[in-house]
Amino acid sequence: MSERRAALITGGGTGVGAATARLLAGRGWDVAINYRKSAAEADATAASCRATGADALTLQGDIASDADCRRMAAAAAERFGRIDALVCSAGATQFTRLSDLEDQNAEDFQRVFAVNVLGAYQMARAAGPWLLKSDRGAIVNVSSIAGLNGNGSSLAYITSKGALNSLTLALARLFAPKVRVNAVLPGMIDTEWFAPAFDEAAREAMKANFAEASALGVVSTADDIAAGVVFLAADALTTTGQLIVMDAGYLLGRAVKVSK
Repeated sequence: MSERRAALITGGGTGVGAATARLLAGRGWDVAINYRKSAAEADATAASCRATGADALTLQGDIASDADCRRMAAAAAERFGRIDALVCSAGATQFTRLSDLEDQNAEDFQRVFAVNVLGAYQMARAAGPWLLKSDRGAIVNVSSIAGLNGNGSSLAYITSKGALNSLTLALARLFAPKVRVNAVLPGMIDTEWFAPAFDEAAREAMKANFAEASALGVVSTADDIAAGVVFLAADALTTTGQLIVMDAGYLLGRAVKVSK
């Protein structure tokens, strides 16, 4: 078995997943980067990881498919001889009008849940045998504050993130004491997540509104959130079953200014 630790990252070609892969590679980890459609981005992420001296493997697959999950976990383990961390960063949504209950149907919910909840479960199950062999096995789920405050891009997304939070707690119990399971709950992240549904002007306005409402007055970057993921995967050796909010103080809100 290689002495270098290895991570399997879903949704690793873009956004938080890609940033996590780069940070782990920079710390001496080998990384398996899953993608579904973004092959060019996954290849670029892998190349940047290899530039640090890491081994990087790209794996095309849909985590909504259990067969794909098992195949990817087996491929990562065969390449590296181990899996020490699983990062579930792949996500799906549908941009809807929350006030219109007719704007989503059962198929929409099933599609989003298949990735955000079932996919995370299937990946944990597929990678579990190798994680249990590690002396520092860890799972980190990338969730959202939407699962706490009931606000987000769609009802399916909001409820799926609430379910992912509960799944994180359940898996933390089931995998203890060998494997730690935690989640990060970002607020808005400055990535291309909203690009399919909003033009640049609308996205900039959304970021400005979010920053204005947040205690820190900023919008997190992918690297900001990846730093939290890496901390939970590699450093927080006595932390499990935790939902770590990383929202620039959005849930906290700005202090009320009282004039004299």
